Amino acid sequence: MTTIPCKLFLLGGYDLEMLTIKQLLDGKEGCVVLDRHLNWSNAKVSAYYEDMKRYADCEIYGIELQEDVPTHPHYHRIDHHNEWAGKPSALEQVADLLDVELDRFQQLVAANDKGYIPAMKDLRATDEEIADIRKRDRMAQGVSDEDEQKAMEAITENLSRYGDLLVVKSETSRFAPICDRLFPYEKLLVYTDSEWMFYGEGKSKLVKLFEEEIKNKRIFHGGGDNGYVGTVKHAFNEGEINQFVNLIITEI
Repeated sequence: MTTIPCKLFLLGGYDLEMLTIKQLLDGKEGCVVLDRHLNWSNAKVSAYYEDMKRYADCEIYGIELQEDVPTHPHYHRIDHHNEWAGKPSALEQVADLLDVELDRFQQLVAANDKGYIPAMKDLRATDEEIADIRKRDRMAQGVSDEDEQKAMEAITENLSRYGDLLVVKSETSRFAPICDRLFPYEKLLVYTDSEWMFYGEGKSKLVKLFEEEIKNKRIFHGGGDNGYVGTVKHAFNEGEINQFVNLIITEI
């Protein structure tokens, strides 16, 4: 058990924001950073359960981790999804804890994570800046060249339109390259046999519609009124996913 007072940061699933947080924390006095190289599907407190015992004297900050086991008395949640969707981005929360100001790149990363391309445009980001941030984010999420190719194929072969709603059946669970290629859109639904994600106008309506599933941690949301809402991967079977898709097409 450590006897040195410190702030212990537990990193969640990889995306550009999480990697930027890691860089921000690097070398900061009094800060310990633990990184299990998690992704969004396995970013859980239990991944760090033994670490929390070893660092029991620290203030512990879990960054975008699902709280699947009892947390430490000194545990603090850093998140901005679901019931915490009104909070600043995780990057901004960490910067506030460290009492540091974000530089231009970091501000764009935070905006991208909170509100995607529209939020970056609000910061008057150039097309080059937006393309760079989006490319970096896809890479951080583990999007491969194969995922990029499958995204192009899905758009070409499996894109349907229902008024202002675009619906794409994807062969890859990496939805970011599909979203980036179709932007700007008003409403977008992307799905596989094991998950779906809706982006854009009407998100708040779906959050109310699926309130019970959100409470049960089977559906999550974030990104503001026009952000995103979607299922935890494998939380529903293929038949249920298709029912959701049809319901969203009807309701939106």
